Amino acid sequence: MSSHDEPVLAAGGVLWRWATDAGAAGAQVEVALVHRPRHDDWSLPKGHVEDGEHRVVAALREIAEETGHRAVLGRHLGRSRYRVAGRPKRVDHWAARATGGSFTPNEEVDELRWLPVAPAREQVTQRSDATVLRRFAALPADTETLLLVRHAKAGSRKRFRGEDRLRPLVREGHLQARALVPLCQAFGATVVHAADRVRCEQTVQPLADVLDVGVRSEPLLSEEGWAAGPAHGARRAQQVLTAGGVPVLCSQGGVIPELVARWAGASGIAVPPGRTRKASTWVVSSVDGRVVALDHLADPFH
Repeated sequence: MSSHDEPVLAAGGVLWRWATDAGAAGAQVEVALVHRPRHDDWSLPKGHVEDGEHRVVAALREIAEETGHRAVLGRHLGRSRYRVAGRPKRVDHWAARATGGSFTPNEEVDELRWLPVAPAREQVTQRSDATVLRRFAALPADTETLLLVRHAKAGSRKRFRGEDRLRPLVREGHLQARALVPLCQAFGATVVHAADRVRCEQTVQPLADVLDVGVRSEPLLSEEGWAAGPAHGARRAQQVLTAGGVPVLCSQGGVIPELVARWAGASGIAVPPGRTRKASTWVVSSVDGRVVALDHLADPFH
């Protein structure tokens, strides 16, 4: 592939807020559109992914730079593909709940408008942005999030001398664990759980340190605990899903695909493509305890 055919990577999202007090009867969702004088267009906030930057982190950075608002990401709203100056461009979008900030006009963006979704779809210049807004409106804006993480890279099971539950991460695994921190923070992580395996606990320990919380042990969600009673493990995972906050749950490759399939089957939604590799993450979005969307993020270096 020539450099001219290599896609330009970009990320952004639908920045949203409640038009009235959150939770009030008749509260309406408003979304932010930005006007870019260079292009004279109305757009969702988005921009290029920098070298070495994860697209999740890029989405929040671009939203902040173009709107002045901090945000917490929710469900993935798909990927837009189009060409700019003859070169392919690929843009990932997320729902992004505004958590504070204010807009200041600048050279790149000279105006910001908060609009209900339907008028916003009429206002945007690019058809791809209208499609993203339609996807956003297809489900409730205020979904709850659980991050289901497979443990990072550990040493070989065959070569490890000792009880397998004590097998630790290798150097690359520790790097992955640290790189998971900003990804989990982008979704507003508040609580940390892990199967009672050293490699699972070590994967989320850097996040727990940053959040200044403990790692809650989940023996039913280890491979052995799951095999002994999948129904018990699934029930415990559902409790974590509905307990409040934004939980991060680290488990193993023998548990996660089955758990994701159970949630998808119970809700009648399709499981999107995504191999549950080491340090990869499933973003589980739910409403009143019912899973409504499943999104997959590869390990934090991809």
